[in-house]
Amino acid sequence: MKIHGIEIKKINDNLWEIPKSGGMLVPGRIYTSQNMLETTLQTDEAIKQVINVAHLPGIQKYSLAMPDIHWGYGFPIGGVAATDLNNGVISPGGVGYDINCGVRLAKTNLRNNEVKNKIQKLIENLFNNIPTGVGAKGAIKKLSVSEIKRILRNGAGWAVENGFGSKEDLLLTEETGCLADADPETVSERAIERGVDQAGTLGSGNHFLEVDIVEEIYDGTKAEIFGLFKDQIVIQIHTGSRGLGYQICDDYLKILLQAEKKFGFNLPDKQLACAPIQSGEGQNYLRAMRCAANFAWNNRQVIMYLAKKSFKETFSISENELGFNLIYDVCHNIAKIEEHEVDGIRKKVCVHRKGATRAFPPGSKFIPDRYRNTGQPVLIPGDMGRYSFVSAGTKKAMEETFGSSCHGAGRVQSRHKAMKEAKGRDLLKELTEQGIVIQAKGFKTIAEEMPFAYKDVSEVVDVMHYTGISTKVAKLKPIGVIKG
Repeated sequence: MKIHGIEIKKINDNLWEIPKSGGMLVPGRIYTSQNMLETTLQTDEAIKQVINVAHLPGIQKYSLAMPDIHWGYGFPIGGVAATDLNNGVISPGGVGYDINCGVRLAKTNLRNNEVKNKIQKLIENLFNNIPTGVGAKGAIKKLSVSEIKRILRNGAGWAVENGFGSKEDLLLTEETGCLADADPETVSERAIERGVDQAGTLGSGNHFLEVDIVEEIYDGTKAEIFGLFKDQIVIQIHTGSRGLGYQICDDYLKILLQAEKKFGFNLPDKQLACAPIQSGEGQNYLRAMRCAANFAWNNRQVIMYLAKKSFKETFSISENELGFNLIYDVCHNIAKIEEHEVDGIRKKVCVHRKGATRAFPPGSKFIPDRYRNTGQPVLIPGDMGRYSFVSAGTKKAMEETFGSSCHGAGRVQSRHKAMKEAKGRDLLKELTEQGIVIQAKGFKTIAEEMPFAYKDVSEVVDVMHYTGISTKVAKLKPIGVIKG
């Protein structure tokens, strides 16, 4: 099959390979269905980006793309690439602007029939308690520069130390909510300035807080261990490092564009600006990126605390009755040093996951003890009108994708095109008719994020399920959403 003049070979029904050619150092591999390959990818040039990434110095095995693949900056969104720790590079385009944009899933003891008559009030309270939108300021007081630097070093631990949650939350967060070797001295004054009043804010764009019902259970044993049951009310929080992370990415793209000349790289796209991992530029970017990741984990921890407060206010219920507890928090848009098997040898690599989620298997020492027999919970939000999924990581993910899975539905329309299609439509009414209560800062955000702008996440998740990369545990259906 050819797409955009590129030869793509079928490995199986859900896996396709772009053979190595020209300056590619490895083949490209795309996990997708034939239907998505022939429809959405015919109009999206992200396949060319898979090829471009295959040119990165030190790339290992394959340039990978998950089924939610679509065009991004440098890397496709849904892109995964591992580079050799000693001879490879780090590329901010493989992380993205919204560093550690991630998803947190919390559970309650409540069932749908206990919530449905108060869902409007609940969404109002959530919207009032959790700052949303561009430039939103934190629900906590404006922090000093020294306090922001503490967050950059300590991540979600800062929130817990300051009364926004418990130590148990940290145990159920990827990396316990903090990447080591984060160095605030590698972060610009402008980035810190942008973060001083954004701790505990949801932001705008595709960020959201969603109240869901557990609509379907696929794996009863794993669901029980995760704490999920049918008709249960659960909460998803999707946000990242806000303006601070964006600024860090912007700052280092400029630095690494110069580094590319210094190191004599000749890449097919300047958006793949990179530096050797072991260089001063590469190490400084990693330290700064970890700061942004820690800021994001702290952000989601504070927002979860505010969401719990909103539930207690709405239902006049005790903490024990509510049972509002974290299931897991996963990050995407990240680069992490991990150990993986390459050509039969265990070695350390830098795994770029841009719009991709970690999916570590049963037995991994890097996931909480609670999930040691199930594999890591993999949280895959859809769009605000249909459904989301909870899956579990597998051994096959470690063998094929550097322990990675998809991170969401993936856009099929640009924000501009979605706005154009929304013209003249009563979007709030459309969502209300589907049984979804929504509050947002304005029409624009709702229009840009309507279901028609996204792939059907069930098709995306099925690709991962049937290839055995991450297997389905439960399906969630939205009943209430707040957005910026």
